[in-house]
Amino acid sequence: MIIDFHTHTFPEAISGRVLQKLGKAAGVMPATDGTASGLSASMKEAGVTYSVNLPVMTTTEQVLSVNTNLIRAKKAMEADGILTFGGMHPDFENYRDELRRLTDAGIKGIKLHPAYQKVDLDDIRMKRIIACASELGFITLIHAGIDVGLYEHNYSSVAQILTLMKEVQPENFVLAHMGGWARWDEVEHDLVGAPLFMDTAFSIGPLDPYPDAPANPYSQVVLDDDAFLRIARKHGTNRILFATDSPWQPQKRYIERFSSIGLTPAEQEQILGENARKLLGLR
Repeated sequence: MIIDFHTHTFPEAISGRVLQKLGKAAGVMPATDGTASGLSASMKEAGVTYSVNLPVMTTTEQVLSVNTNLIRAKKAMEADGILTFGGMHPDFENYRDELRRLTDAGIKGIKLHPAYQKVDLDDIRMKRIIACASELGFITLIHAGIDVGLYEHNYSSVAQILTLMKEVQPENFVLAHMGGWARWDEVEHDLVGAPLFMDTAFSIGPLDPYPDAPANPYSQVVLDDDAFLRIARKHGTNRILFATDSPWQPQKRYIERFSSIGLTPAEQEQILGENARKLLGLR
């Protein structure tokens, strides 16, 4: 079983515009059209059993409408192997009621993206949502580290993560991008071994450049194989979740690339699916 713990889909009406905007800012070419059907086709090609869809709420107005649409689409998405999380924005006032609504609908987690929401991870608005999600048994997945398209400020630094871990002590807490994208020296020095999961999304290369994109100092930054192995093993391969960040990495190539890094077969089995299966409560 292969579970991709970090993917994104967009409504067909806007997916083209969204991918063009984000891809050009990041300097990275998407590998699918960004739709649920595109992800489903990618999964079949790559042999992925389940993908976790992670919505990002960039405004408070999106929270109710996007979550409602995802709740309505949940069964149809699951039929294609896509397990959707809900989303939350740090300025959304009725976050407790909304998290309970997601729980009642059978949604197992939420995604927060400090960079796109322009709120530091150690801000009280983030802390209270994460604390509430933890109380409800949610999985909370956070974008960690620099964002390739919004790199002027690190909204989820290792220092902020450590503060949040100390003050909130969240359960079922997942840091995307191997704990802190483009800040892996700090992750290895200060964060490995903490009681949390890390996903592998967008952390190994190669990255496909976006044609004629503006210069971006981070557009080809990836984690080398030796560093990946050190971080994964120091942190514990039982707490690493396979993830691609599709559509920003092709699932089939990412799996092939992942399999050549140097992990043992037992470690690969853990990371590719077993850890996520347990966390998601799948049989």
